[in-house]
Amino acid sequence: MSSGVLAAPGAVLREVGNVFALGLDVARNVFKRPFQLREFIEQLWFIASVSILPAALVSMAFGAVISLQLGSLVRQIGAQAFTGAASVLANVQQASPIICALLIAGAGGTAICADLGARTIREEIDALEVLGISVVQRLVVPRVLASAVVAVLLNGLITIVGVSGGYFYNVVLQNGTPGAYLAGFSALAQPADLVIGAIKAVFFGITAGVVAAYRGLNPSPGPKGVGDAVNQSVVISFVLVYLINVVLTTVYLTLVPAKGS
Repeated sequence: MSSGVLAAPGAVLREVGNVFALGLDVARNVFKRPFQLREFIEQLWFIASVSILPAALVSMAFGAVISLQLGSLVRQIGAQAFTGAASVLANVQQASPIICALLIAGAGGTAICADLGARTIREEIDALEVLGISVVQRLVVPRVLASAVVAVLLNGLITIVGVSGGYFYNVVLQNGTPGAYLAGFSALAQPADLVIGAIKAVFFGITAGVVAAYRGLNPSPGPKGVGDAVNQSVVISFVLVYLINVVLTTVYLTLVPAKGS
């Protein structure tokens, strides 16, 4: 994606269409055999290994910030009893999937894009196509599925760490009541909140994987083109993740009534 692409709306729409088309190809090739199990496991382990520690550190900080801000706000309006519920909802519904997506795109997605981009400029991708091997089935599908699976697992980890961090900062630093904080969970939170968090993580992981694979398979010529493709994949993934988050959140809040309403 060159500067001309960024400047031309028609070219941008074509790029979006090509990414969507690759996503459809991935969905179609998921069910084709043979499935590249070894490649999938290798990518699963790699993406998880580069994402787990940053996920835990970032989620703790997010949980602390959310808890501190909400604790200060609810004290001003006299609703301290809902501090726990509001903190958990913010972490489960919004913060955890977003953190997960940013880490998958920033850590795993960049590695996927760089790997496929290097193979492309070395003409390995062309060689596979000449041999009649489906690049999407052989290389892209395992990476996209690994991104989705790791995203779901990371979402659970980030949720636990974020909620724990929020509890620590609210109870220890803001002198909150542990019983009131824990009791607030059942006041507003419901199982559907965990479900929508996991659904968001799946969509975000797939999006990051598809965008990284597309930019890796279509870099500009030369090593600099690969570097540019990596940067572009991160930016595009972030933009799409936020757009998808708005859509999924709107649909969820429309279809699932708030608890107690």
